[in-house]
Amino acid sequence: MRIVAVADTDSYVKWGGALVADPRVDGALVVLDTELVVSDAQLRAATAGIDIPVRRAGLDELAGILRGCDAVLVAARGPVARVVARTAARIDPRPVIVTGLPGISVPATWRALHFRRQCDLFVLHSHREVREFGALARERGIAQSFALATLPFARPVGERATAGTDLVFAAQAIVPREREDRIRVARLLVAAAEADPSRRVVVKLRGRPGEHETHRETDSYPELLGERPSNLVLSYAPMSEALATAEGLMTVSSTAAIEAAARGVPVIALDAFGVSAELINVVFEGSGLLGSEDDVIARRFRLPDPGWLEDNYFHDPDADTWIRMLEELVARPRPREVPRISRAREAWERHLAVGDRDRSLRARSVAAVGRPARSVVRLGRRVKHLLRG
Repeated sequence: MRIVAVADTDSYVKWGGALVADPRVDGALVVLDTELVVSDAQLRAATAGIDIPVRRAGLDELAGILRGCDAVLVAARGPVARVVARTAARIDPRPVIVTGLPGISVPATWRALHFRRQCDLFVLHSHREVREFGALARERGIAQSFALATLPFARPVGERATAGTDLVFAAQAIVPREREDRIRVARLLVAAAEADPSRRVVVKLRGRPGEHETHRETDSYPELLGERPSNLVLSYAPMSEALATAEGLMTVSSTAAIEAAARGVPVIALDAFGVSAELINVVFEGSGLLGSEDDVIARRFRLPDPGWLEDNYFHDPDADTWIRMLEELVARPRPREVPRISRAREAWERHLAVGDRDRSLRARSVAAVGRPARSVVRLGRRVKHLLRG
């Protein structure tokens, strides 16, 4: 099967490219030009070790590129996913439209489903995710099929030959979100570095200054750290490279924790800010990975509890269903679909997806009206929320 992944930001590029690099399919990756598109350096890091064709393209080129493929993997943020799926649905003959999320997706969210309603198959990476998304879809009346796939960059690789010495911190753009909490993390990193000057603390970042990530970051760790001990260093290398020299990994909720555990690298999922849906760390309850700031400083890393593994990302690969379900969908006849939507709404949704990369007169006109209108709507919602409070 020929499947083309369409992605724009760092985490989706890494996930989408790795998923379609499966040897059972003929995969390729298209990097879509949006306001948050990866830089060349981010692209190299995200596709390290992946041997598939990769090209960049604008939204207007996409239909021509996708024509003739069996399936399209929509690997993008919600607003982009909606527009890419609509583009694919208009192609004749229409390809199967597959989608998914690039990492830990517990708890299931309505928005993740809503933006991807037009997709035929939703790929998830644990029994728990499939169960929770299925329950949410039934509750919301959304018809969707869910498939299970081993997280492509977190396949177990066996025992490590040698252990490293670095404490690797997987930074996240919006977890934790508040500035005070991010300052607290920065101070923790300094304390961990000062506790043992002979070993490095590596802050693994996903974008250099001026580069974009999937989520917009307001308080970056390089800024918060300021002057730092000589053994507290920044890294923009691929995560696989950072883990090669790691004694252990620390994060709040990054999927890097799963990637590390798959490589036999022990982990601390920091619980200093609690455990909640907002922190995306409820999945670590019962894993044995949650730990405190004192655990980080003392480097008391741990491997996942065996009882947690099967339901959470480390199921038997034979349980995967995504290839089989995709083959069944490809074998079925699919009439071309022309989504019914007004020109103004379509222009506005294109603008939300690609931003200033859409330079058409219609896009600029819709943005001139839509942006102020959206601000008014958001203000109204905040006022309503405050009044209810």
